[in-house]
Amino acid sequence: MSKPLISVRNLKKYFPVRRFLFAKDYVKAVDGVTFDIYEGEMFGVVGESGCGKTTLGRTILLLIPPTEGEIYFRGENILEYDKERLIEFRRKAQIVFQDPYSSLDPRQTIFDIIIEGPRYHGMDVGDPEEFVVSLLRKVGLEEYHLYRYPHEFSGGQKQRIAIARALAMNPEFIVFDEPTSALDVSVQASILNMIKHLQREYNLTGMFISHDLAVVKFMSQRIGVMYVGKMVEIGGSEELFEEQLHPYTKALFSAIPIPNPRVTRAKKKLIVKGEPPSPIHLPKGCRFYPRCPYAMPICRTKEPDLIEVEKDRYVACWLYG
Repeated sequence: MSKPLISVRNLKKYFPVRRFLFAKDYVKAVDGVTFDIYEGEMFGVVGESGCGKTTLGRTILLLIPPTEGEIYFRGENILEYDKERLIEFRRKAQIVFQDPYSSLDPRQTIFDIIIEGPRYHGMDVGDPEEFVVSLLRKVGLEEYHLYRYPHEFSGGQKQRIAIARALAMNPEFIVFDEPTSALDVSVQASILNMIKHLQREYNLTGMFISHDLAVVKFMSQRIGVMYVGKMVEIGGSEELFEEQLHPYTKALFSAIPIPNPRVTRAKKKLIVKGEPPSPIHLPKGCRFYPRCPYAMPICRTKEPDLIEVEKDRYVACWLYG
């Protein structure tokens, strides 16, 4: 396996919530997450809504400052960068947001939206119009779209423009934050195929955030499963779909609908009851134990660490020591 491009160590992001005049509680959106993303791979992140997936992606890019932890880019801690090096990192690391309707400036033409980043960073792109047109064609748009405004495009076309804007910076790392969840099902497949093609063409390293397990399997080589701010399992996409280790991961995969009723009856499902705990008032031990059918006494008092139980398989569960 190649070297890690992005390494995250014990990353935390807490948001203060004022309760009374002076006292504060904290929403622990990301709470001690550790993982690596290797060069050339797409790392998928899945979990229930509110588990911290989007916050994790934005914190890695320093769009929101972390509360604690370390983030390494090519072995260097980006939290120690000075202003110049941080600007250079922002050129190399881009994001495609979930909502294509609000991520594009409605007052700018598509040409201005795409060329703004390269101009700010002083990149030599040759003829600006030819540069932008070449990017538009890579994402399935044409030259006559150049001077139109975002409101003249459909949701799928807007997301293509957002991807072209990210590619304009010649990035090394891109966070795709549920890039197809706001689109029609008929459009999603074409966008996903396009992203996969562009990843191969540009040799991109990426993090693909989604709650759709089938989409993450299609897009990613490895998958990390999050639960209430924690990474509870990491493994190869094929291995994870073949066998799940953590009880929450088993429950998550059990929820995938199977069109064949005979297969559905034959498949043993793990159904968990209740709701995820509040990210403000978390249980003392394992945060999944109130819903876990395999909970043991130690689960109530001590939180398990994410450990390697097989080669490149990591799980945070007391069932595995």
